[in-house]
Amino acid sequence: MPLVTELNLTPTSSCGCGGTHDQLPELDARTIPHAIRHASIHGVVDSLRPGASFVLVAPHDPIPLLAQIADRHGEAIAVEYVQRGPEAWKLKLTHA
Repeated sequence: MPLVTELNLTPTSSCGCGGTHDQLPELDARTIPHAIRHASIHGVVDSLRPGASFVLVAPHDPIPLLAQIADRHGEAIAVEYVQRGPEAWKLKLTHA
């Protein structure tokens, strides 16, 4: 049986229009199995269209992941810390 993991990316709006309204979608990495966590996050980052953003919720300061994102995307992905621990780190990632 294949492993199916829900990424828990909250929708941008309840109406389904794809608009951002007042909240950004959040990807809670704490719910993704460790073995596929970085690959899952890279998939979301890779799919961001210019101007799009999401909030990554991580169980720790994701410095190694941020280095990987910088290696892959250079300055195309801007990162802004929204919350720094202690139970979760929240980072806003935006495709420039």
